[in-house]
Amino acid sequence: MYELTGKALELQQQLTAFMEEHIYPNEHVFHEQVATASNRWAPPPILEELKLKARAQGLWNLFLPDSDHGAGLTNFEYAHLCEIMGRSPVAAEVFNCSAPDTGNMEVLARYGTPEQQDKWLKPLLNGEIRSCFSMTEPEVASSDATNIACEIRREGDEYVINGRKWWSSGAMTTTCKIAIVMGKTDPFAERHRQQSMILVPLDTPGVEIIRALNVFGYDHAPHGHAEIHYDNVRVPASNMLLGEGRGFEIAQGRLGPGRIHHCMRTIGVAERALQAMCERIHERVAFGKPLADFDSIRKDIARSRIEIEQTRLLTLKAARMMDTVGNKVARQEIAMIKAAAPSMALRVLDRAIQVHGAKGVSQDSFLAAAWAHQRTLRLADGPDEVHLDTIAKLELKNYSSKR
Repeated sequence: MYELTGKALELQQQLTAFMEEHIYPNEHVFHEQVATASNRWAPPPILEELKLKARAQGLWNLFLPDSDHGAGLTNFEYAHLCEIMGRSPVAAEVFNCSAPDTGNMEVLARYGTPEQQDKWLKPLLNGEIRSCFSMTEPEVASSDATNIACEIRREGDEYVINGRKWWSSGAMTTTCKIAIVMGKTDPFAERHRQQSMILVPLDTPGVEIIRALNVFGYDHAPHGHAEIHYDNVRVPASNMLLGEGRGFEIAQGRLGPGRIHHCMRTIGVAERALQAMCERIHERVAFGKPLADFDSIRKDIARSRIEIEQTRLLTLKAARMMDTVGNKVARQEIAMIKAAAPSMALRVLDRAIQVHGAKGVSQDSFLAAAWAHQRTLRLADGPDEVHLDTIAKLELKNYSSKR
């Protein structure tokens, strides 16, 4: 049920080889170039070099099910590749498969007009520019998207945008040229028809990048997370996506595949942490014996393997359901994996950090940065509490009709 065949299997083998030959050996080069750059928000040279190599090998836009633009893979097939890419923080962008660009490209491919696709989707597919997604706001509980207060007001042939957004991931990088902004077009409409999404070029007058936001002290350069003030920003009415009041509809189409991607990348991180833990305990001796001889550490390894396998199977089940019965029917499974995967990865990372001791919390190991990033995923694309509530409500529906 969970084996790959044909083209997907070939891509999996090719991707694994590329990671071994080009990604892992160059992670330190990437970080060194970012740290020593005159502009830390500019893509480092090694990134562009690796992108050229990946594209030359056909390892490009693998996430898109549209075979005209991507690899033509199902969610289930791409999930396996996503796990491999998730093992390195450098990898996804090398293959033009990094968030939020993947979600934004899917939105433009699915809902964009030919003109919008020509202007923004093509350069994104070519890896020439990057994009951000401006949804979360500092003044409201954005886990309930109906709270979003950013105003999108029609004035003749233009829309005027006013609001403050934050955690617009990717907006800090010098190659980020376009934002998809979610805001309120009609506060008096039905609750889920008040919001719309609109394309806003970041060089539009009135778009002000306030600051970069840190995650537990990490600024994630050159990608970064921005707080943005949209101050009387005017864009053509033709920049509206799908039509007024369609924001939630677009969001639902965007988030299903994105959550699969997040979860499989998370499993990749957990696998690498477990690998690091196993290698470490064979190298280190304490109290006269290898760490591998300590029962408590062996149990941590066993628990980690069990939890990774459980989460992978659940995520692949959700991906398979999305392919066969659709996102709506798979809604509970998608919510389950989004609640389960980041917490699982955090547990595995914490055990690996413990085994590595002081090194585990330093820059000499990938573990500390990985832990900080994984912790954000308990909030990104909806906090755990929202997903758990969805799971419970759907579960209870199975019993309400029997009473």
